[in-house]
Amino acid sequence: MARTTDRSTTHLTRRLVQLYLGLALYGASSALLVRAGLGLEPWGVLHQGLAELTGISIGVVSIIVGAVVLLLWIPLRQRPGLGTVSNVFVVGLAMDGTLAVVGDLDALGVRIPVMVLGIVLNGVATGLYIAARFGPGPRDGLMTGLNQITGRSIRLVRTAIEVAVVVTGFLLGGSLGAGTVLYALAIGPLAQLFLRLFALPAASGPGVTVASGEPSTPAPATGSEPVAAPTSGQAILPQ
Repeated sequence: MARTTDRSTTHLTRRLVQLYLGLALYGASSALLVRAGLGLEPWGVLHQGLAELTGISIGVVSIIVGAVVLLLWIPLRQRPGLGTVSNVFVVGLAMDGTLAVVGDLDALGVRIPVMVLGIVLNGVATGLYIAARFGPGPRDGLMTGLNQITGRSIRLVRTAIEVAVVVTGFLLGGSLGAGTVLYALAIGPLAQLFLRLFALPAASGPGVTVASGEPSTPAPATGSEPVAAPTSGQAILPQ
């Protein structure tokens, strides 16, 4: 019994480390994309546009947007997990912290490698965070909630949300460019690679949730049938 408890505690500790390391790296990777100045990930475009409009730091904007999106979970009847709430705060704080350390970059020969590093680190962060399985990010809960309410496919709902986010952010002054396109093409394969790398081993004992190394994103629906939302022990993407 004691040995089983020790294994369960070790497993939980590793999950927590993966969760917060993944969230911190996600914020840091987003900050690197900002410094590269060659285009941000979709929600980053919106955050940067709102930061330009309000004069608030992009990390704080990320926290505010995450909190607002989380409030939308109430009518959508989504269940947050520890990772959901942590996502709102840790990513934004890590982003502002990284921006304070990494200054403006001028030379294109430096900005391009920083952009690539930011995208790769984002994939690493995604793998760490999802494999910990402490709940979906706020924006993913919005996606699955709208899928259930509207009956539209996950593919259609996600595309509609991200197009709206990118267009709004761009109109507000957010950075849209080669980095945005490269991110869109690379993040899926990178996330899958690192999900397998950071998959948690099986742990014995009651109440232990084991990550399988596969993302819990529902399979893209070919019709309009709603897809079940992830439980509080699952995650899709941090952003």
